[in-house]
This record gives sequence, structure tokens and C-alpha cells, in this order.
Amino acid sequence: MATFRKLPSGSWQTQIRRKEETPITKTFKSKAQAQQWARSIETQIDHGTFLDRTEAESTSLGELIDRYQSEVSPTKKCYESEIRRLRLLKRGLGHLIVASIQGKHIAAYRDKRLKEGKATATVLRELGNLSHIFSVAIKDWGIPITANPVQLIRKPSASKGRDRRLVENELELLLAALSDTNEVKTIVELAIETAMRRSELLSVKWENVDIENRFILLPDTKNGESRAVPLSSKALSILEGIDRQSSDKVFRTRPDSVTQAFTRACNRAGIQDLRFHDLRHESTSRLFEKGLNTMEVSSITGHKTLAMLKRYTHLKAADLALKLD
Repeated sequence: MATFRKLPSGSWQTQIRRKEETPITKTFKSKAQAQQWARSIETQIDHGTFLDRTEAESTSLGELIDRYQSEVSPTKKCYESEIRRLRLLKRGLGHLIVASIQGKHIAAYRDKRLKEGKATATVLRELGNLSHIFSVAIKDWGIPITANPVQLIRKPSASKGRDRRLVENELELLLAALSDTNEVKTIVELAIETAMRRSELLSVKWENVDIENRFILLPDTKNGESRAVPLSSKALSILEGIDRQSSDKVFRTRPDSVTQAFTRACNRAGIQDLRFHDLRHESTSRLFEKGLNTMEVSSITGHKTLAMLKRYTHLKAADLALKLD
């Protein structure tokens, strides 16, 4: 049942009481507007289609982002990078009230980030985070949001995967540009031999290196599963040449320091457009060129699907031509 009350300001407050439910209250400029709204809500209640949007109308997206950062983000492996994306999302959209957010707001944010020169993959990750925030809010927190607005917009087309491989004597030049006393050189050599990610290489502990049986155990990888990486004779030689000292980890260099040293070495060697992660592309392709099949390569690299593996694998056409004869 709806009741109407004129406020000292001249506006009209409507309250609809429901049995064993919190009353629904809203204020309007005129009594006619209040009555019209009340009739609409009561009709929805009678037909069982009413959704109380009070919480959505009093909660900002910034508050949802804060709660997500506190409750959901700490459970993820990519915690630090996600926190940076959440800060950007809050800065760009956090002021909006949840109930008022439409696809056009998300589309405007998408276009703004692309115009700023951000990579398509970066924008897609931000939109993915935002979409998950809405999904968690709807499914787990019971926030009355009628639809996930991120799912209502076009996503920018994913950019073509990199196909950068080492050519001619680039590896020799790169290693020569790295000091023999700098363990980044050893990290690069092992990356080429194992196809391990930078994060995986830097997380390896000596207790997980089995020299006798020739493998490194990665107990917790990016995809959430453990993986045993077999070691070639050269990889074994590289590991045996490392001074264990007192550290429980094989490498002690910070991730950002590895990237910086790698970039400086490429500049000194005159190598263009080469990233550390390209070494994983190179190593994976070399495994195929050695004659290993798809299942064997995926067990080494940890790729879950052929599509994912193919993106990292770029075989040299000249080598494939030789197999046709």
C-alpha cells in the first residue's frame, strides 16, 4: 500500500509498504509523479516482476570496485597488475551510480582508452575486469543490476599475436651484450632452453630442481596447475653452473630488473622490437622444429589448448619446406 507525504520543501515522498519487507521510499517534485510511480511499482509487485533497485541507486561503481579489490582480487595470481587496472577503472567510471550505468558509458571509456594509445589487449583486460565486477555484484552480492552493461557493447578486435622470432645471430649478439656476471644472461639462456615464462623462471626454488631426473617442478603456474619442465643437456649445464650460495631461489633478480636489463642489452646489440616474452615464442617453435609433437610441446610449455599453443608457435617456412621432400 502506498502513502504520500508532502515535505516542507514542497516535494512529495512516496512510501510503499510490503509485508515483511523493507518499505520502498522515493521522493518526487509533484504528487502526480509520486502517484504514477507508486502505481507502477505496485503493478510490478502484483505480477511478481518487481526488483528493488534501492541499493543499486545508492551505490557507486567506485564502491563496488573497492569491495571487489578487497574480497576478490587477493584470491588471484595477477593481484598486482589487477590492482593497477582497478585504479584506472575507478578513476574513469567510479563516480557513476550503479543503477544509472548503461552500455554507452562503458563504450565511452573503451574509446577513450583506445584514443590514448592503449593496446587493444590492455583495454580488453580492463573491460574483462569490469565485466567480472558486475557479474560478482549480481550473482554473489545480490546487487539489483538488471544486466551487465559490459556485455552490451562491442569489444575491440584483439590484435594479431606477435610472431617475432630470433633471426641470424641475434641470440649471440644479445648474450654478448649481457655481462657474464649478470644473472640475466643465465635467465635468457635458460628461457631459450625451457620455454618458461619470466615469472616461472624467477619463482624456481632449488628444492624443485631435480638434476638427477632432469626436470624443474613448477608447483603453481599461471593456469593454476603444476608442471614439470624437462631439461635439455644444455639446460642442465646452465643450472649446474649457477652458484647456489645461501638463497633458496635459483634467481634473485627482480622481474622489472630483468626486463630493464634485457631492453638495455637489445639496444646495445642493435636488436629491434624484441621482448623478453618473445623468447618463449622462440623456444616453443624450436621444440617443434626438433620434431616434438603437439602433446609433447604442450606438456613442456603448459599451453592448455592448440589455439593457445599456435599463437606462440611460428615455424620457419624454409624448415617446413625441407620436410616436404
